[in-house]
Amino acid sequence: MKIGIFGGTFNPPHTGHKQAAKAAVDQLGLDLLIIVPAGIPPHKVVPAGTPSAEVRLEMARLTFEHAEKTEVSDIETVKTEPNYSIDTIMSFKQTYPDSQFFLLTGTDMFLTLDSWLDSEALLRLVTPVVFSRNSEDMRRIVDYSQMLKERYGVSALTIENEIVDISSSDLREMLPVRKGSGYIADTTYSYIIRSRFYNARPDWDWLRARAHSMLKPERIPHVDGCEIESLRLAKRWGVNTDDAREAAILHDITKKLSPEENISILERHGVTVGNLEVAEEKLLHAKSGAELARSEFGVSEDVANAIRWHTTGRAGMSDLEKVIYVADYIEPVRDFEGVEALRALAYENLDKAMKMGLEMSVQDMRTRGIVPNSTTFDALSDLENI
Repeated sequence: MKIGIFGGTFNPPHTGHKQAAKAAVDQLGLDLLIIVPAGIPPHKVVPAGTPSAEVRLEMARLTFEHAEKTEVSDIETVKTEPNYSIDTIMSFKQTYPDSQFFLLTGTDMFLTLDSWLDSEALLRLVTPVVFSRNSEDMRRIVDYSQMLKERYGVSALTIENEIVDISSSDLREMLPVRKGSGYIADTTYSYIIRSRFYNARPDWDWLRARAHSMLKPERIPHVDGCEIESLRLAKRWGVNTDDAREAAILHDITKKLSPEENISILERHGVTVGNLEVAEEKLLHAKSGAELARSEFGVSEDVANAIRWHTTGRAGMSDLEKVIYVADYIEPVRDFEGVEALRALAYENLDKAMKMGLEMSVQDMRTRGIVPNSTTFDALSDLENI
């Protein structure tokens, strides 16, 4: 077999890695390409805030899960001490004793091969292969390859690879400012967002698309309107606009589900649900939506609470919770008697708008023969002297 070994920290893995891997498989005619995320890399210090080796391994698995003739190995991530390439190659040599090995590196690492641990022994076991980035790289690669040939008798190979102008270090800076999703496999990006690795915050277009996919088509204009209104209200009342926007986009993600499906989500997240009245079934989506937003989109407790209380309100609401409750009520698509007065009040006095919205909600439910939720009365009582 012809086997390629592609190592690195993959912190995080991105489209450049995937493209390089495919180019190697195609141009070298590999039977197998093994991706080897480093556990404790011996050649550099892992940046502060880097996810654990186990997390980087999982990101690599998600990134390369559909790549042809490619598998991801945990041979280095399971170790608690630095692992050197010579050790990794020796292990693979035992597993595939009659195979030809190609060691894939970027230009910078390739140009240091003679300084690696037991480099002479390593270069007897592998053919070094380098991914070139530009013509300047090629000049250095040719000179260095000549040195390897003269000193070790090994002929290095070069992969022609269309360069993706991104690096893992670039992405670590981009992810906290809601950028970079286009350079990361969607399953990997979702995994990063769920736990907010790298302090990542979801790209707005990505988050909106995911939320829309969970809605009935006719509900999308309402959610978009709620996003717009929540931003306006957040700016008016000094609320974190990013938190308001996340909560607005995600507030109805379980709205289309049946009561049974909502209960299933709640129970899966450890929330006990007893016997429900019909009116209470209508409120389940706020509870389940908060749980799903927390587990699938990594939202903060503040954002989860804004989603949780956007239907009933509660005593002691935060300004963010009030903004989402009111935005949900007055967003541009809404059209009911009294909405214009409520819209005007929302920008004059948030608490008075909150109280007015709660009172209108109670009146509407009573008109329809529905008993309002007790937390709504708690919220009104809390605003009694406004």
